[in-house]
Amino acid sequence: MSKKPDGGIRKILKLIGKAIAGEEQDYTTLPLNRAIFLLAVPMILEMAMESSFALVDVYFVSKLGDNAVATVGLTESVITIIYAIGFGFSMAATALIARRTGEKNYDKAAKTAAQAIYLGLGFSLLLGIPGAIFAPEILALMGAEPAVIETGQNFTRWMFGSNIVIMLLFINNGAFRGAGDAFIAFRVLVISNLLNIVLDPLLIFGFGSFEGYGLDGAAYATSIGRGVGVLFQFLFMFRHRGRLKISLSHFVPDISIVPRLFRIATGSIGQFLIASSSWIFLMKIMAKFGSEALAGYTIGIRILIFTLLPAWGLSNAAATLVGQHLGAGNPDLAEKSVWKTAFFATIFLVFVAIIYAIAAGPVVVFFTEDPAVSKIATDCLRYICIGYLFFGYGMVISQAFNGAGDSGTPTILNFIFFWLIQIPLAYLLSLHFELGPKGTFLAVIVAESLLAMACIYMFRKGKWKSVKV
Repeated sequence: MSKKPDGGIRKILKLIGKAIAGEEQDYTTLPLNRAIFLLAVPMILEMAMESSFALVDVYFVSKLGDNAVATVGLTESVITIIYAIGFGFSMAATALIARRTGEKNYDKAAKTAAQAIYLGLGFSLLLGIPGAIFAPEILALMGAEPAVIETGQNFTRWMFGSNIVIMLLFINNGAFRGAGDAFIAFRVLVISNLLNIVLDPLLIFGFGSFEGYGLDGAAYATSIGRGVGVLFQFLFMFRHRGRLKISLSHFVPDISIVPRLFRIATGSIGQFLIASSSWIFLMKIMAKFGSEALAGYTIGIRILIFTLLPAWGLSNAAATLVGQHLGAGNPDLAEKSVWKTAFFATIFLVFVAIIYAIAAGPVVVFFTEDPAVSKIATDCLRYICIGYLFFGYGMVISQAFNGAGDSGTPTILNFIFFWLIQIPLAYLLSLHFELGPKGTFLAVIVAESLLAMACIYMFRKGKWKSVKV
């Protein structure tokens, strides 16, 4: 009787090995479960690596006190503008490159990646320069206390000034995902994270006679780690270590591709900005309850984001499969891949929600020993994970729209449920009805759950299948 389970385990381990090794596959011809698995494993690991930047930073920064953690939380909230643009062009690159890959037009896929890189570079300069100059004013606008501004402005300045590595990391990995080279994106982030893990304590606290840079050291470590990752991305691209094979000739400006990138990216940027700006408003609401509440919320959200990453990895796998199947002329398989992926994501998130309901406290203690901060973070985990039953479907289907090149639908839905429902509801519950931080957590549950149901309704209508990119 024991041979069958052992054989099943060996088969799964073998598939995991293939997914990480990055054997070249035509995902449009594989069975759906196998295609989802081979794409999702490296994408899940990639998402975990990306989030570990934040978790590693907040772990070490938390040793510097509540003001330092609050600075990181406020800076990350504002810098989501950069994440939004990086996400937008990353999603545009994924959608277009997945479609070209499904069509077997690999040269056009490479040209698309090169144009996306150009656009990302331009926007990183437009945002980085003013962000670095007006760092103190940005923190003040977010409602930071004077002590937070004094200790944290250099951190904020550096994060804005070095945003080019964030932008390129997002865009290049989006290009790899669209081509089905998710294993490369994962490997790049492994390298980046190992550097960040080593450099964070050294640059924050020092070593031997070197005293370290305090909070600024966290920014230095993260930027160096991401910068080295970008160098490896280009190394993989130019050495043709995957399906996405780029040469210098692909960087000649192509006006036939740029408008398509802009169209999809604009919608993707819009939906991300709408979602992230709602989080900025939530941070401003939390700031009214003091630095301890803000620090607890920052820790709680970062832990939540980390455990949402497998679902994000599955969502990215769905986006790639949708784009490639549509490019290959298989819209029905594109739809089936989304429903299956959403089911897997939901099963995972329900499991995580049960763990948080039981053991949120011990998880939070790993990041802070301050009782007041710990209580807010624990409440954040236990409340928001209630909505995990719906979150999986919402995340996967939103990304499926993007993978099809229909970035407009999730943008409209985000606007309705984040700006028109989540923000006003959080304000009313937290401040008007005096529920405090718990009111904000309840608003997140309601908005995200309604968003998921709306995504399901719109996806079933099927208009995304006819989008041309």
